[in-house]
Order: sequence, then C-alpha cells, then structure tokens
Amino acid sequence: MQMNLPNKLTMLRVIMIPVFVVVLLSGLVPVPLNRYIATLIFMAASFTDYLDGHLARKYNLVTNFGKFMDPLADKLLVSAAMISMVSLRDIPAWVVIVIISREFIITGLRLIAVENGIVIAASWWGKIKTVSQMLMIIVVLSGVGGVAGHALGEILIYVAAFFTVVSGIDYIVKNINVLRG
Repeated sequence: MQMNLPNKLTMLRVIMIPVFVVVLLSGLVPVPLNRYIATLIFMAASFTDYLDGHLARKYNLVTNFGKFMDPLADKLLVSAAMISMVSLRDIPAWVVIVIISREFIITGLRLIAVENGIVIAASWWGKIKTVSQMLMIIVVLSGVGGVAGHALGEILIYVAAFFTVVSGIDYIVKNINVLRG
C-alpha cells in the first residue's frame, strides 16, 4: 500500500509521541529545557493533525487507513501528554481519567455504530474538545507566563474537562439509537 501525504503526516505524529515522552521525562534533556522542547514537539504534532485532515479533504485523499489512524494518533498524542503531565504533577489524575474514559466510551460507541453500518462523524463539540485539550496541554506544559500563565493553565484544565464531558454527552445523546440496537 502506497501512503499518501496525509497518511504520512499521521504516521509522523505517531512517531513523534515517544520522542515527546523521552524528551519530557527521561532526564536526557535538562529541566526546564525539556518542557520547552516537548511543548514544541507537541505543537508540531498537533499541527500535523490539522494539516493531514485539511490535505485529505482538499485533495480527496481520504483513505480507510487515515479514517482509522488519524483519530487513534490524536488520542495517543493527547493521552501520552496528559499521562506524562500527571507524573510531573502538572494536572490532576482525575482529569486525565475523565478525558481518557470519554475517549474509550466514544470509541466503543463508534465501533458499535460501524458494525451497524452507521458512521458517527466528528461533531463541533468534539472539535472544541480537541482544541481545548491541546491548548491546555501547550499552556500547562510550557509553564510560561509566571503566575498569570499558571492561572490560565488551571482554568484551561477545567475548560478541557468540561468540553470533554459535554462532547461525550452530546455524542451519546445524538446516537442513543446505536446503543439501543
């Protein structure tokens, strides 16, 4: 199978995940430089998420591989970042548990839907959820901005948790027929 550019960008995002974790947590890069480099890696990986989707739609390069791997790569990136941030005591574990639980629930819902020939497309709430999570990770992880930056990071943690829950409820309510069978 020949991979198109959007799929290569998705795979690049997957490859960037262990690099991000090693830079942030291994001790190979001194503190606080590790946070700045890890933040840049996360931002670049997040940009590939936007870019691969944009290119796939614009040039009609949507593939089954991309439909499967793109959301998986996003979930892996965000989960790896937030789990790493729990170990750094940047974010409460309960927030990460809520966010990852929502991802499992909605992925399960999508799998049930696919078995019934139903495609559950991403909603605006889901897109807001993703952007709020990525923004929160960038602000909190970078640690820039002193007291104001810390306060903004704290607010963004709860904003991301809020949109995660709201988007999860939205998907379930709109697709309750899938669960009823």
